[in-house]
Amino acid sequence: MIRTRFAPSPTGYLHVGGARTALFSWAYARKHGGKFVLRIEDTDLERSTETSVNAIIEGMKWLGLDWDEGPYRQMQRLARYREVAEQLLRADRAYWCYASKEELEHMREQQRARGAKPRYDGRWRPENAKRAGLTPPAGVKPVLRFRNPDEGTVTFIDLVKGPVTVANGEIDDLVILRADGVPTYNFGVVVDDLDMDITHVIRGDDHVNNTPRQVNMFQALGAPLPQFAHAPMILGADGERLSKRHGAVSVMQYPEDGYLPEALFNYLARLGWSHGDAEKFAREQFVEWFDLAHVSRSTAQFDAAKLAWLNHEYIKEADPGRLAALVAPRIERDGGKLADGPALAEAVKLLKDRATTLEHMAESAMMFYKRIEPSKALIAEHLTPEVMPAVRELAGSLERVEWQRPKLAEAVKAVVGKFGHKMPKIAMPLRVMLLGRTQTPSIDAVLELLGRDTVLARLQPYLVES
Repeated sequence: MIRTRFAPSPTGYLHVGGARTALFSWAYARKHGGKFVLRIEDTDLERSTETSVNAIIEGMKWLGLDWDEGPYRQMQRLARYREVAEQLLRADRAYWCYASKEELEHMREQQRARGAKPRYDGRWRPENAKRAGLTPPAGVKPVLRFRNPDEGTVTFIDLVKGPVTVANGEIDDLVILRADGVPTYNFGVVVDDLDMDITHVIRGDDHVNNTPRQVNMFQALGAPLPQFAHAPMILGADGERLSKRHGAVSVMQYPEDGYLPEALFNYLARLGWSHGDAEKFAREQFVEWFDLAHVSRSTAQFDAAKLAWLNHEYIKEADPGRLAALVAPRIERDGGKLADGPALAEAVKLLKDRATTLEHMAESAMMFYKRIEPSKALIAEHLTPEVMPAVRELAGSLERVEWQRPKLAEAVKAVVGKFGHKMPKIAMPLRVMLLGRTQTPSIDAVLELLGRDTVLARLQPYLVES
Protein backbone atom coordinates (compact mmCIF):
# COMPACT_ATOMS: atom_id res chain seq x y z
CA MET A 1 0.00 0.00 0.00
CA ILE A 2 1.17 3.50 -0.85
CA ARG A 3 1.77 5.65 2.22
CA THR A 4 2.67 9.34 2.01
CA ARG A 5 3.18 11.92 4.71
CA PHE A 6 3.24 15.62 5.42
CA ALA A 7 5.76 16.49 8.11
CA PRO A 8 5.77 20.22 8.92
CA SER A 9 7.92 21.87 11.54
CA PRO A 10 5.66 23.91 13.87
CA THR A 11 7.82 27.02 13.87
CA GLY A 12 5.24 29.20 12.12
CA TYR A 13 1.97 29.02 10.23
CA LEU A 14 1.14 26.69 7.37
CA HIS A 15 2.51 28.62 4.41
CA VAL A 16 1.69 28.30 0.74
CA GLY A 17 4.70 26.10 -0.07
CA GLY A 18 3.94 23.70 2.77
CA ALA A 19 0.29 23.54 1.81
CA ARG A 20 1.21 22.67 -1.78
CA THR A 21 3.49 19.86 -0.51
CA ALA A 22 0.68 18.56 1.70
CA LEU A 23 -1.77 18.74 -1.20
CA PHE A 24 0.48 16.74 -3.54
CA SER A 25 1.15 14.09 -0.89
CA TRP A 26 -2.53 13.87 0.03
CA ALA A 27 -3.61 13.58 -3.62
CA TYR A 28 -1.08 10.86 -4.40
CA ALA A 29 -2.29 8.74 -1.47
CA ARG A 30 -5.95 9.34 -2.32
CA LYS A 31 -5.48 8.47 -6.00
CA HIS A 32 -3.85 5.14 -5.20
CA GLY A 33 -6.13 4.16 -2.32
CA GLY A 34 -3.27 4.61 0.15
CA LYS A 35 -2.80 6.32 3.49
CA PHE A 36 -1.82 9.93 4.20
CA VAL A 37 0.04 10.51 7.47
CA LEU A 38 0.41 13.81 9.36
CA ARG A 39 3.57 14.12 11.43
CA ILE A 40 4.65 17.15 13.47
CA GLU A 41 8.43 17.54 13.48
CA ASP A 42 8.70 19.49 16.73
CA THR A 43 12.34 18.88 17.67
CA ASP A 44 13.32 22.55 17.18
CA LEU A 45 12.64 23.24 20.84
CA GLU A 46 13.45 26.95 20.69
CA ARG A 47 11.06 27.74 17.83
CA SER A 48 8.32 25.09 17.94
CA THR A 49 5.05 26.23 19.50
CA GLU A 50 1.63 24.72 20.12
CA THR A 51 0.13 27.79 18.44
CA SER A 52 1.91 26.82 15.24
CA VAL A 53 0.75 23.20 15.55
CA ASN A 54 -2.85 24.41 15.81
CA ALA A 55 -2.39 26.80 12.89
CA ILE A 56 -1.04 24.00 10.68
CA ILE A 57 -3.95 21.71 11.55
CA GLU A 58 -6.46 24.53 11.07
CA GLY A 59 -5.00 25.34 7.64
CA MET A 60 -5.12 21.72 6.50
CA LYS A 61 -8.71 21.31 7.67
CA TRP A 62 -9.75 24.51 5.88
CA LEU A 63 -8.24 23.19 2.65
CA GLY A 64 -9.95 19.84 3.16
CA LEU A 65 -6.72 17.84 3.44
CA ASP A 66 -7.80 15.05 5.77
CA TRP A 67 -5.25 12.59 7.12
CA ASP A 68 -5.56 8.91 7.98
CA GLU A 69 -2.99 8.73 10.79
CA GLY A 70 -1.52 11.20 13.23
CA PRO A 71 -0.69 13.81 14.02
CA TYR A 72 2.40 12.07 15.36
CA ARG A 73 4.83 14.15 17.46
CA GLN A 74 8.58 13.58 17.26
CA MET A 75 9.13 14.72 20.84
CA GLN A 76 6.99 11.79 21.96
CA ARG A 77 9.36 9.35 20.20
CA LEU A 78 12.72 10.21 21.79
CA ALA A 79 13.22 6.70 23.18
CA ARG A 80 12.83 5.27 19.68
CA TYR A 81 15.46 7.60 18.19
CA ARG A 82 17.87 6.62 20.95
CA GLU A 83 17.20 2.94 20.22
CA VAL A 84 18.02 3.34 16.52
CA ALA A 85 21.08 5.48 17.34
CA GLU A 86 22.44 2.69 19.53
CA GLN A 87 21.85 0.27 16.66
CA LEU A 88 24.07 2.47 14.47
CA LEU A 89 26.67 2.70 17.24
CA ARG A 90 26.86 -1.09 17.53
CA ALA A 91 27.30 -1.36 13.76
CA ASP A 92 30.12 1.23 13.84
CA ARG A 93 28.01 3.55 11.68
CA ALA A 94 27.89 6.26 14.37
CA TYR A 95 30.24 7.63 17.03
CA TRP A 96 30.34 10.16 19.86
CA CYS A 97 31.85 13.54 19.08
CA TYR A 98 33.14 15.90 21.78
CA ALA A 99 34.14 18.85 19.57
CA SER A 100 33.00 22.15 21.07
CA LYS A 101 31.29 24.93 19.10
CA GLU A 102 34.49 26.95 19.32
CA GLU A 103 36.53 24.07 17.92
CA LEU A 104 34.11 23.58 15.05
CA GLU A 105 34.13 27.27 14.15
CA HIS A 106 37.93 27.40 14.25
CA MET A 107 38.02 24.30 12.03
CA ARG A 108 35.74 25.98 9.48
CA GLU A 109 37.71 29.23 9.54
CA GLN A 110 40.90 27.34 8.72
CA GLN A 111 39.17 25.49 5.90
CA ARG A 112 37.78 28.70 4.43
CA ALA A 113 41.20 30.33 4.69
CA ARG A 114 42.75 27.69 2.49
CA GLY A 115 39.82 27.67 0.05
CA ALA A 116 38.35 24.37 1.21
CA LYS A 117 34.66 23.61 1.75
CA PRO A 118 33.78 24.15 5.43
CA ARG A 119 32.88 20.79 6.94
CA TYR A 120 33.45 18.59 9.96
CA ASP A 121 36.81 16.83 9.58
CA GLY A 122 35.96 13.56 11.37
CA ARG A 123 38.45 14.13 14.19
CA TRP A 124 36.36 12.18 16.71
CA ARG A 125 35.94 9.12 14.54
CA PRO A 126 37.35 6.41 16.86
CA GLU A 127 40.34 5.62 14.66
CA ASN A 128 41.17 9.33 14.19
CA ALA A 129 40.75 10.16 17.85
CA LYS A 130 43.02 7.25 18.81
CA ARG A 131 45.65 8.34 16.30
CA ALA A 132 45.54 11.93 17.60
CA GLY A 133 45.51 10.86 21.24
CA LEU A 134 42.12 12.45 21.93
CA THR A 135 40.26 11.42 25.05
CA PRO A 136 36.75 12.47 26.04
CA PRO A 137 36.97 15.72 28.06
CA ALA A 138 35.42 15.61 31.53
CA GLY A 139 31.97 17.13 31.93
CA VAL A 140 31.27 17.45 28.20
CA LYS A 141 28.11 15.87 26.81
CA PRO A 142 28.88 14.57 23.33
CA VAL A 143 26.74 14.60 20.22
CA LEU A 144 26.30 11.49 18.11
CA ARG A 145 27.48 11.65 14.50
CA PHE A 146 26.61 9.36 11.62
CA ARG A 147 29.67 7.82 9.95
CA ASN A 148 29.08 8.63 6.31
CA PRO A 149 30.81 6.36 3.75
CA ASP A 150 34.16 7.78 2.61
CA GLU A 151 34.19 6.27 -0.84
CA GLY A 152 31.86 5.86 -3.77
CA THR A 153 28.65 7.69 -4.53
CA VAL A 154 25.09 7.77 -3.28
CA THR A 155 22.35 7.61 -5.92
CA PHE A 156 18.59 7.83 -5.73
CA ILE A 157 15.88 8.11 -8.37
CA ASP A 158 13.88 11.29 -7.96
CA LEU A 159 10.39 10.79 -9.42
CA VAL A 160 10.45 14.41 -10.59
CA LYS A 161 14.10 15.11 -11.35
CA GLY A 162 15.31 11.69 -12.41
CA PRO A 163 18.55 10.08 -11.14
CA VAL A 164 20.54 12.12 -8.61
CA THR A 165 24.11 11.13 -7.73
CA VAL A 166 26.39 12.70 -5.12
CA ALA A 167 29.94 11.69 -4.20
CA ASN A 168 30.17 10.50 -0.61
CA GLY A 169 33.33 12.53 -0.27
CA GLU A 170 31.13 15.66 -0.49
CA ILE A 171 29.14 14.67 2.59
CA ASP A 172 30.56 15.03 6.09
CA ASP A 173 29.60 13.13 9.24
CA LEU A 174 26.25 14.59 10.27
CA VAL A 175 25.13 15.05 13.88
CA ILE A 176 22.15 12.74 14.37
CA LEU A 177 21.60 13.10 18.14
CA ARG A 178 22.22 16.37 19.94
CA ALA A 179 23.83 16.37 23.37
CA ASP A 180 20.36 16.50 24.98
CA GLY A 181 19.28 13.33 23.12
CA VAL A 182 16.97 15.15 20.68
CA PRO A 183 17.40 13.98 17.07
CA THR A 184 18.38 16.30 14.26
CA TYR A 185 16.08 16.68 11.26
CA ASN A 186 17.82 14.24 8.93
CA PHE A 187 17.96 11.43 11.47
CA GLY A 188 14.47 11.92 12.87
CA VAL A 189 12.91 11.90 9.42
CA VAL A 190 14.64 8.65 8.47
CA VAL A 191 13.52 6.85 11.63
CA ASP A 192 9.98 8.18 11.28
CA ASP A 193 9.64 7.30 7.60
CA LEU A 194 10.99 3.83 8.36
CA ASP A 195 8.70 3.21 11.33
CA MET A 196 5.63 4.62 9.57
CA ASP A 197 6.23 2.56 6.41
CA ILE A 198 6.29 5.65 4.19
CA THR A 199 6.59 4.54 0.58
CA HIS A 200 6.70 7.95 -1.14
CA VAL A 201 8.39 11.05 0.26
CA ILE A 202 6.92 14.02 -1.64
CA ARG A 203 8.40 17.34 -0.53
CA GLY A 204 9.87 20.64 -1.69
CA ASP A 205 12.96 21.09 -3.81
CA ASP A 206 14.82 22.59 -0.85
CA HIS A 207 15.19 19.07 0.60
CA VAL A 208 17.10 17.59 -2.34
CA ASN A 209 20.45 18.19 -0.65
CA ASN A 210 19.29 16.35 2.47
CA THR A 211 18.27 13.24 0.58
CA PRO A 212 21.74 11.69 -0.03
CA ARG A 213 22.42 11.84 3.72
CA GLN A 214 19.09 10.16 4.41
CA VAL A 215 19.67 7.51 1.75
CA ASN A 216 22.96 6.56 3.42
CA MET A 217 21.21 6.27 6.79
CA PHE A 218 18.48 4.05 5.37
CA GLN A 219 21.16 1.83 3.87
CA ALA A 220 23.16 1.74 7.10
CA LEU A 221 20.01 0.48 8.84
CA GLY A 222 19.44 -2.14 6.16
CA ALA A 223 16.07 -0.56 5.44
CA PRO A 224 14.29 -0.28 2.07
CA LEU A 225 14.32 3.18 0.53
CA PRO A 226 11.11 5.11 0.03
CA GLN A 227 10.71 6.75 -3.35
CA PHE A 228 11.51 10.45 -3.40
CA ALA A 229 9.83 13.23 -5.35
CA HIS A 230 10.92 16.86 -4.98
CA ALA A 231 8.44 19.46 -6.18
CA PRO A 232 9.75 22.77 -7.57
CA MET A 233 10.15 25.81 -5.36
CA ILE A 234 7.48 28.53 -5.49
CA LEU A 235 8.72 31.98 -6.47
CA GLY A 236 7.07 35.37 -6.30
CA ALA A 237 6.21 37.38 -9.39
CA ASP A 238 9.66 39.00 -9.20
CA GLY A 239 11.39 35.61 -9.49
CA GLU A 240 12.54 35.60 -5.87
CA ARG A 241 11.66 32.87 -3.37
CA LEU A 242 8.15 33.43 -2.04
CA SER A 243 8.18 35.43 1.18
CA LYS A 244 6.03 37.77 3.25
CA ARG A 245 6.81 40.71 1.00
CA HIS A 246 4.97 38.95 -1.83
CA GLY A 247 1.73 39.09 0.16
CA ALA A 248 -0.09 36.55 2.29
CA VAL A 249 1.92 33.36 2.72
CA SER A 250 0.00 31.93 5.69
CA VAL A 251 -2.82 29.75 4.42
CA MET A 252 -5.20 31.10 7.06
CA GLN A 253 -4.70 34.62 5.75
CA TYR A 254 -6.69 33.62 2.67
CA PRO A 255 -10.05 32.92 4.37
CA GLU A 256 -9.55 36.14 6.29
CA ASP A 257 -9.06 37.98 3.00
CA GLY A 258 -12.18 36.40 1.54
CA TYR A 259 -10.93 33.44 -0.48
CA LEU A 260 -12.80 30.14 -0.73
CA PRO A 261 -10.88 26.96 0.14
CA GLU A 262 -11.67 25.34 -3.21
CA ALA A 263 -10.08 28.31 -5.01
CA LEU A 264 -6.80 28.09 -3.09
CA PHE A 265 -6.83 24.28 -3.36
CA ASN A 266 -7.27 24.52 -7.14
CA TYR A 267 -4.61 27.20 -7.45
CA LEU A 268 -2.01 25.34 -5.37
CA ALA A 269 -2.66 22.19 -7.40
CA ARG A 270 -1.55 24.07 -10.52
CA LEU A 271 1.64 25.42 -8.93
CA GLY A 272 4.22 23.12 -10.47
CA TRP A 273 1.82 20.52 -11.86
CA SER A 274 -0.44 20.55 -14.89
CA HIS A 275 -2.96 18.47 -16.79
CA GLY A 276 -3.04 19.82 -20.31
CA ASP A 277 -4.51 23.32 -20.36
CA ALA A 278 -6.96 22.71 -17.51
CA GLU A 279 -6.97 25.65 -15.09
CA LYS A 280 -10.14 25.07 -13.08
CA PHE A 281 -11.15 21.68 -11.71
CA ALA A 282 -12.79 20.10 -8.69
CA ARG A 283 -10.73 18.27 -6.08
CA GLU A 284 -12.17 14.94 -7.22
CA GLN A 285 -10.95 15.64 -10.72
CA PHE A 286 -7.51 16.62 -9.40
CA VAL A 287 -7.18 13.36 -7.46
CA GLU A 288 -8.12 11.41 -10.58
CA TRP A 289 -5.60 13.31 -12.73
CA PHE A 290 -2.69 13.79 -10.34
CA ASP A 291 0.58 12.03 -11.06
CA LEU A 292 4.21 12.77 -10.32
CA ALA A 293 5.22 12.49 -13.97
CA HIS A 294 3.58 15.86 -14.64
CA VAL A 295 5.13 17.69 -11.70
CA SER A 296 7.42 20.25 -13.28
CA ARG A 297 11.18 20.37 -12.79
CA SER A 298 11.07 24.14 -13.18
CA THR A 299 10.23 26.61 -10.44
CA ALA A 300 6.61 27.65 -10.04
CA GLN A 301 5.59 31.31 -9.94
CA PHE A 302 2.89 32.54 -7.59
CA ASP A 303 0.40 34.70 -9.50
CA ALA A 304 -1.98 36.57 -7.20
CA ALA A 305 -4.09 37.72 -10.16
CA LYS A 306 -4.74 34.14 -11.28
CA LEU A 307 -5.71 33.12 -7.75
CA ALA A 308 -8.13 36.06 -7.63
CA TRP A 309 -9.61 34.99 -10.98
CA LEU A 310 -10.14 31.44 -9.71
CA ASN A 311 -11.74 32.74 -6.54
CA HIS A 312 -14.11 34.87 -8.61
CA GLU A 313 -15.06 31.81 -10.67
CA TYR A 314 -15.78 29.73 -7.58
CA ILE A 315 -17.77 32.53 -5.95
CA LYS A 316 -19.94 32.83 -9.07
CA GLU A 317 -20.96 29.18 -8.88
CA ALA A 318 -21.18 28.88 -5.08
CA ASP A 319 -24.48 28.43 -3.26
CA PRO A 320 -25.81 31.86 -2.13
CA GLY A 321 -26.74 30.51 1.29
CA ARG A 322 -23.20 29.31 1.89
CA LEU A 323 -21.76 32.63 0.73
CA ALA A 324 -24.22 34.55 2.90
CA ALA A 325 -23.03 32.67 5.99
CA LEU A 326 -19.44 33.65 5.16
CA VAL A 327 -20.28 37.26 4.32
CA ALA A 328 -22.57 37.98 7.29
CA PRO A 329 -19.81 38.31 9.94
CA ARG A 330 -17.90 40.70 7.68
CA ILE A 331 -20.93 42.99 7.31
CA GLU A 332 -21.62 42.93 11.05
CA ARG A 333 -17.94 43.59 11.77
CA ASP A 334 -18.16 46.80 9.76
CA GLY A 335 -21.35 48.03 11.36
CA GLY A 336 -24.00 46.65 9.03
CA LYS A 337 -27.39 45.64 10.47
CA LEU A 338 -28.58 42.49 8.72
CA ALA A 339 -32.06 42.83 10.25
CA ASP A 340 -32.50 46.23 8.59
CA GLY A 341 -32.08 44.94 5.04
CA PRO A 342 -33.14 42.21 2.65
CA ALA A 343 -32.34 38.52 3.11
CA LEU A 344 -28.57 38.33 2.73
CA ALA A 345 -28.74 35.29 0.45
CA GLU A 346 -30.79 37.38 -2.00
CA ALA A 347 -28.25 40.21 -1.88
CA VAL A 348 -25.45 37.71 -2.42
CA LYS A 349 -27.26 36.22 -5.40
CA LEU A 350 -27.35 39.69 -6.95
CA LEU A 351 -23.72 40.55 -6.19
CA LYS A 352 -21.73 37.34 -6.51
CA ASP A 353 -21.10 37.50 -10.25
CA ARG A 354 -19.06 40.67 -9.73
CA ALA A 355 -17.23 39.77 -6.51
CA THR A 356 -13.57 38.77 -6.53
CA THR A 357 -13.46 37.96 -2.81
CA LEU A 358 -15.88 37.65 0.08
CA GLU A 359 -14.46 40.91 1.40
CA HIS A 360 -15.32 42.55 -1.89
CA MET A 361 -18.81 41.09 -1.70
CA ALA A 362 -19.27 42.31 1.88
CA GLU A 363 -18.22 45.82 0.87
CA SER A 364 -20.74 45.77 -1.98
CA ALA A 365 -23.54 44.31 0.14
CA MET A 366 -23.04 46.90 2.88
CA MET A 367 -25.16 49.39 0.92
CA PHE A 368 -28.22 47.28 1.77
CA TYR A 369 -27.50 47.06 5.50
CA LYS A 370 -25.99 50.38 6.47
CA ARG A 371 -27.51 53.68 5.40
CA ILE A 372 -24.92 55.75 3.62
CA GLU A 373 -25.92 59.38 3.17
CA PRO A 374 -24.81 60.74 -0.21
CA SER A 375 -22.26 63.51 -0.27
CA LYS A 376 -23.28 67.04 -1.18
CA ALA A 377 -21.17 66.69 -4.33
CA LEU A 378 -23.13 63.61 -5.48
CA ILE A 379 -26.44 65.32 -4.74
CA ALA A 380 -25.41 68.42 -6.66
CA GLU A 381 -24.18 66.38 -9.62
CA HIS A 382 -27.11 63.99 -10.01
CA LEU A 383 -30.22 65.41 -8.29
CA THR A 384 -30.63 68.29 -10.74
CA PRO A 385 -33.79 70.29 -11.44
CA GLU A 386 -33.79 68.69 -14.87
CA VAL A 387 -34.31 65.13 -13.56
CA MET A 388 -36.24 65.58 -10.31
CA PRO A 389 -39.67 65.86 -11.95
CA ALA A 390 -39.11 62.46 -13.52
CA VAL A 391 -37.97 61.04 -10.18
CA ARG A 392 -41.12 62.34 -8.48
CA GLU A 393 -43.28 60.77 -11.16
CA LEU A 394 -41.42 57.47 -10.73
CA ALA A 395 -41.91 57.60 -6.95
CA GLY A 396 -45.66 57.84 -7.54
CA SER A 397 -45.55 54.85 -9.87
CA LEU A 398 -43.58 52.84 -7.32
CA GLU A 399 -46.39 53.22 -4.80
CA ARG A 400 -48.73 51.24 -7.07
CA VAL A 401 -46.56 48.90 -9.18
CA GLU A 402 -46.41 45.14 -8.60
CA TRP A 403 -43.08 44.68 -6.78
CA GLN A 404 -41.33 42.33 -9.16
CA ARG A 405 -38.20 43.10 -11.11
CA PRO A 406 -39.78 43.01 -14.64
CA LYS A 407 -42.62 45.31 -13.53
CA LEU A 408 -40.15 47.66 -11.81
CA ALA A 409 -38.04 47.78 -14.95
CA GLU A 410 -41.15 48.67 -16.97
CA ALA A 411 -42.03 51.45 -14.54
CA VAL A 412 -38.57 52.99 -14.78
CA LYS A 413 -38.52 52.73 -18.59
CA ALA A 414 -41.96 54.34 -18.83
CA VAL A 415 -40.81 57.40 -16.91
CA VAL A 416 -37.55 57.56 -18.85
CA GLY A 417 -39.52 57.53 -22.12
CA LYS A 418 -42.12 60.05 -20.96
CA PHE A 419 -39.54 62.63 -19.98
CA GLY A 420 -37.19 61.96 -22.91
CA HIS A 421 -34.20 61.04 -20.75
CA LYS A 422 -31.69 58.24 -21.21
CA MET A 423 -31.72 55.49 -18.59
CA PRO A 424 -28.55 56.61 -16.71
CA LYS A 425 -30.07 60.07 -16.28
CA ILE A 426 -32.71 58.52 -13.98
CA ALA A 427 -30.83 55.48 -12.65
CA MET A 428 -27.94 57.53 -11.26
CA PRO A 429 -30.09 59.82 -9.09
CA LEU A 430 -31.98 56.79 -7.81
CA ARG A 431 -28.75 55.08 -6.81
CA VAL A 432 -27.55 58.22 -5.02
CA MET A 433 -30.82 58.68 -3.11
CA LEU A 434 -31.29 55.04 -2.22
CA LEU A 435 -27.72 53.88 -1.54
CA GLY A 436 -25.48 56.94 -1.39
CA ARG A 437 -23.35 55.78 -4.31
CA THR A 438 -23.34 55.60 -8.10
CA GLN A 439 -21.99 52.07 -8.56
CA THR A 440 -24.63 49.38 -7.94
CA PRO A 441 -26.19 46.47 -9.80
CA SER A 442 -29.04 47.12 -12.23
CA ILE A 443 -31.47 49.65 -10.76
CA ASP A 444 -34.52 47.38 -11.15
CA ALA A 445 -32.68 44.64 -9.21
CA VAL A 446 -31.78 47.14 -6.48
CA LEU A 447 -35.38 48.33 -6.21
CA GLU A 448 -36.70 44.78 -5.94
CA LEU A 449 -34.17 43.81 -3.28
CA LEU A 450 -34.69 46.89 -1.09
CA GLY A 451 -38.47 46.47 -1.05
CA ARG A 452 -41.24 49.03 -1.54
CA ASP A 453 -41.29 50.45 1.99
CA THR A 454 -37.53 51.03 2.16
CA VAL A 455 -37.39 52.54 -1.34
CA LEU A 456 -40.22 54.99 -0.71
CA ALA A 457 -38.87 55.92 2.73
CA ARG A 458 -35.40 56.66 1.34
CA LEU A 459 -36.74 58.64 -1.64
CA GLN A 460 -39.16 60.76 0.39
CA PRO A 461 -36.68 63.34 1.80
CA TYR A 462 -35.56 64.23 -1.71
CA LEU A 463 -39.02 64.61 -3.27
CA VAL A 464 -40.12 67.73 -1.44
CA GLU A 465 -40.05 70.66 -3.82
CA SER A 466 -38.22 73.68 -2.49
